Amino acid sequence: MLAALAVLVTAAGAAGCGLGPGPGTGDVTMTVTRDFGAAKIGSITETKVPGSETVMRMLERSFRVQTRYGGGFVESIDGFAGDPSRHDWFYYVNGVQAPAGAASTAVDRGDRVWWDLHDWSATNSIPAVVGSFPEPFVHGIGGKRLPTTLQCAPGVAAACAGVSAALKAAGVPAPSQLLGTGSGSDSLGVLVGTWAQLRSVIAAGLIARGPAASGVYARFTGAAGGSLQLLDPDAHVVRTLGAGAGLIAATRDSVSEPTWLVTGTDAAGVTAAARVLSTAALHDHFALAVQGASELPVPESPVRGAR
Repeated sequence: MLAALAVLVTAAGAAGCGLGPGPGTGDVTMTVTRDFGAAKIGSITETKVPGSETVMRMLERSFRVQTRYGGGFVESIDGFAGDPSRHDWFYYVNGVQAPAGAASTAVDRGDRVWWDLHDWSATNSIPAVVGSFPEPFVHGIGGKRLPTTLQCAPGVAAACAGVSAALKAAGVPAPSQLLGTGSGSDSLGVLVGTWAQLRSVIAAGLIARGPAASGVYARFTGAAGGSLQLLDPDAHVVRTLGAGAGLIAATRDSVSEPTWLVTGTDAAGVTAAARVLSTAALHDHFALAVQGASELPVPESPVRGAR
């Protein structure tokens, strides 16, 4: 797998480099799941973390880990292992796919580290996920908190207010502004609007191209985005939602910070999505679709509901 090998090379190159003792940090959570968060393997929270802690050291201290390639590639955690049929371990820090190996990624205060064993048949890169909310908005990326811009389309005032309130409750200042006023590449973006209103933005364009481009296993169809298709790990359509369907998803391109989309097939769908913007609803989900009272994690997983 090219992505895994790229991470491995980075990790192996850094594994022999001393990072120094450091002052230590704390309030770090590590969660381990499989099948896109469908089944939980374990989770730990450490209030105090040793100086110069790395993601790999913390993992090995808290779980049974087997590695390959000189310790730079995780093969199994607590007995759950990757296999030749395109299943491997991936990890995310504050909801963002790490750009380097776990042996060279430092743990910063407040980090939410998430390991997941999943099928990478459709894509070997999922650049951002929503399951660590309110991260990355609270503690940022690589120990650096970033500004958050909230852009809202016309006609979704209630949804925009709900998203703003959820961010404010998490301690994230994000005054709303009109969609299209710009946010820059050095801030986290949250876009609120129907798919028809958001489809021209870069992040939506990535989602429209499928999981291989965005890491999001859902897509809108129809001239005005009136249907929302939910995909399985092979990127096959397994469910189609209509009026009132909403989606919360995150992605990024190669030059910008992650963008979150709170969107839907219509204004009612956007409102439904905004209503579930919370830690309780999003935890351990790569993306989340909603329709009525139903919350539907995507991609659809064969073991979904096992928890």
